[in-house]
Amino acid sequence: MPSAAAQRQRAAESGLHDQTNLLRKKQLFIVFSSLASALFICYADQNGIGTILPTVARDFKAPNTISWAGTSSLIANTVTQVMYARISDIYGRKPVFLFSVGMLVLADILCGFAPDAPSFYVFRALGGIAGAGINSLTMMIVSDIVTLEERGRWQGFLGAGIGGGNAVGPLLSAAFALHQTWRAFFWFLAPCGAIAGVIGFFYLPSTMPKGNAKHQFKLIDWAGIITATIAIVLILIPLSGGGSYFDWSSPMVISMLVIGALSFLAFLFVEWKVATLPMMPLNMYTNAPVAAVLAQNFFFGMVYYSNLYYIPLYIQNVRGWDTIISAAFLVAINVPQSMVSTLSGIFISRYKRYGIVIWTGFTIWTLGAGLICSFTRTMHPAAVAVILSISGIGAGCIFQPSLIALQAHCSKAQRAAVISNRNFLRSSGGAVGLSISAQVLQSSLRNHLPPRLASLAHDTYAFPSLDAADEDAVRNAYMAAIRTVFTVSAPMMGLCLVLCLFIKDRGLKRPEEREQEKTAEAATANEKKQEMQDKQPPPEQQPSSGETTIAAPAASKENDIGDTRPDMSAPNHNSQIEK
Repeated sequence: MPSAAAQRQRAAESGLHDQTNLLRKKQLFIVFSSLASALFICYADQNGIGTILPTVARDFKAPNTISWAGTSSLIANTVTQVMYARISDIYGRKPVFLFSVGMLVLADILCGFAPDAPSFYVFRALGGIAGAGINSLTMMIVSDIVTLEERGRWQGFLGAGIGGGNAVGPLLSAAFALHQTWRAFFWFLAPCGAIAGVIGFFYLPSTMPKGNAKHQFKLIDWAGIITATIAIVLILIPLSGGGSYFDWSSPMVISMLVIGALSFLAFLFVEWKVATLPMMPLNMYTNAPVAAVLAQNFFFGMVYYSNLYYIPLYIQNVRGWDTIISAAFLVAINVPQSMVSTLSGIFISRYKRYGIVIWTGFTIWTLGAGLICSFTRTMHPAAVAVILSISGIGAGCIFQPSLIALQAHCSKAQRAAVISNRNFLRSSGGAVGLSISAQVLQSSLRNHLPPRLASLAHDTYAFPSLDAADEDAVRNAYMAAIRTVFTVSAPMMGLCLVLCLFIKDRGLKRPEEREQEKTAEAATANEKKQEMQDKQPPPEQQPSSGETTIAAPAASKENDIGDTRPDMSAPNHNSQIEK
């Protein structure tokens, strides 16, 4: 029998307003264009920062802290990602989506006018909060307006937005940094985001939940929000700065890790026993396929975000190419990813199967991750581009198909929660992956740099001006260090491939839909069985013990032919059927 907490959670979920609003084809074109434009701005903002970090580091004279531009954004993204599902369940998708777009516009304006490095990191964190909302709410709105079976056909719109942002963002930021200022990149994104918000305001459907505002406010999992925020911040900050900015054995690092771990345990207890409408319903993790896909999102998040930051570092600090060329190599990942994402969606909608797509994706991505470890200082640029394209093809088979697999295994009431949990775990993996990669890079640089240049290990993003001999030694050290980063990341993709064994492809029906089909099939079978029984002639009545059997006289031909009166002793089956 379910516990009291589980019963309370189910009752709260069943009381949620169903925001399903299936739209006509003409409306879908407009809505998906609006969502794709918001995703374009979001991913351009997220991916464009990687290629200009060395330039920003020089501008702010902060080469040893510039990695916080990425880490702060990811931490903020991770903290808020899991909150958006239940907040949008309570207050509606459209208002929360528009709030996220507005916050991204504000964050880009502030980044463009940031006076120093610490304020820039804070504004990047605001951008991370906004990006989490746009990413999650887009997927939730899609699940409200399109059936799971049709989602793949429309996935191309979102894939174009994501792929376009991934590809154009680095090129735009590099062009602005070279020809004007890196600040102009954020000034450009802000009005574009405002336009996307205006389009969304007028064209996104709105199915506002009804109910008492005070009661809805109480449904928010405040205890979960507080404990999760404390846990994530106090765990990720030491992981990001331990060994470089902070000594691992320092009281501050130890206390932060201990308090963070205790807060995480408290968060799990709150989600299990306390929260009426938990942000992270733990019963989802008892479903093996769901748990496997969520774990995959964590591990490939480690690899994806690490590559996002360290491939540009390889291009610029190892090969010595400028930011434009660095951005062009990222296009080699993003364009194949976008194209394959669209094709995989069409395949899933047509054949109603996602398992083979996910298996194929992780196989190809694992191959690509292994080949990236073979990068050298002299590898031909075409070979580098091909290897990056292989990783992009693998990623294209994973991002959206894995979400479809999750929703096929979850109930309609949990569709928003599973989206936010999936994004939360992917962002968590990214934050952990970046933190580990930063530690590995600095440690490896210290081991490979000449003793007289050991201080450069703290300035991982800014390449100094050196004479030819020292420059060659530093580039070799960077090559060895970055290869170590890639080597540490690659096994994560192999682990994702192994986890595919736990994914069961049950088609594109949700659990309750499959149950309804089974119930309907059983009812139909019972009806047919009853009809067959009704059509059979009634069995002859057998005399009970002690009764004397009296033989009926033989019927005459007149009775056989001329007497058409119905036999009133027999049951009237036709009238029963009509009734």
